[in-house]
Amino acid sequence: MTTNILSIGQSALAAAQVGLATTGHNIANSGTTGYTRQVVTQGAVAGQNVGYGFVGKGTEVTGVNRAYNEFLAGQVLGAQVSKSSLDTYYTQIRRIDNLLADTSAGVSPALQEFFQSVQNLAAQPNDAASRQSMLSSSEALAARLNGLGGQLDDIRAGINGEIESSVSAINAYARQIGQLNDAIEKATTAAQGRPPNDLLDQRDQLIQQLGKEVRVTVVAQGNSSHVFIGNGQPLVVGAKAYALAATNSPTDSTRTVVAYVTKDKTTILADGALPGGRLGGLFDFRQKTLDPAQNALGRVAIALASEVNAQHRLGQTPSGTMGGNLFTVPQPLVSSSRENTGSGV
Repeated sequence: MTTNILSIGQSALAAAQVGLATTGHNIANSGTTGYTRQVVTQGAVAGQNVGYGFVGKGTEVTGVNRAYNEFLAGQVLGAQVSKSSLDTYYTQIRRIDNLLADTSAGVSPALQEFFQSVQNLAAQPNDAASRQSMLSSSEALAARLNGLGGQLDDIRAGINGEIESSVSAINAYARQIGQLNDAIEKATTAAQGRPPNDLLDQRDQLIQQLGKEVRVTVVAQGNSSHVFIGNGQPLVVGAKAYALAATNSPTDSTRTVVAYVTKDKTTILADGALPGGRLGGLFDFRQKTLDPAQNALGRVAIALASEVNAQHRLGQTPSGTMGGNLFTVPQPLVSSSRENTGSGV
């Protein structure tokens, strides 16, 4: 029995040593991003039949597992996807609001000054100062509209650059997740089914980072996590990682779109096919705010210039010559799709 007591004590010390090592590992990684606390599970060693019953033989460590809840992790991932999308949308839309609604540099002040000068001239049509004031305010209004249009073009170019950056990040995360799937499969097999906790943490952290870029759906199969993005496009299947590409729209060279790349072909995705995350927020902003704002600004400029020109042509100069156009309205530009194969013009 002495030997049996010593072996039982030894098993308890060995289990306690594993517990202390795991606790130390948890403390050492308390500041590690994405780290999940690990816990030691113990079980009783099967007793020995000594005739009058089974005598216990101590304890043993049955596993070191993560304190991980798959449901809660999914909830956090979904919230992260929504937050990233809304943060991106808010950051971009605030630029439009600051640009167009500015009380000193927006459209309204220039329009008010222009119409005030028109009223002054109508009241004193022979006053040279009133004429010059209207010409100056007209030039200022045209410069303001052109300047705002240029700034909106700059914002559009910035959106294109951010889309390219997001696509690069998505591809990098996909490659790393695929590599970790492969490493986890090999490590689990080598450990006879025991989970490599730190590798699992790394993969979960990458999936969380990926969720900041685009909506993510994770499907676990075996020891691998298959990752789908947007409306169901596979991004990572086992160790295989697919890729996205940022390219110019076939119908608008100033508009960056995202394409899904496979071995056989490249398919351009609609903006709505990749919702959520930073990428989805950028698409939402461009489609729901930037495009309408730019179109509205253009319509205001064209309608204003056309109506003022029509009225101006009805007037006369001091010498009796009929008036001409005050503003210049450029001709519309039409671009064809680069996918057109016909010879029509």
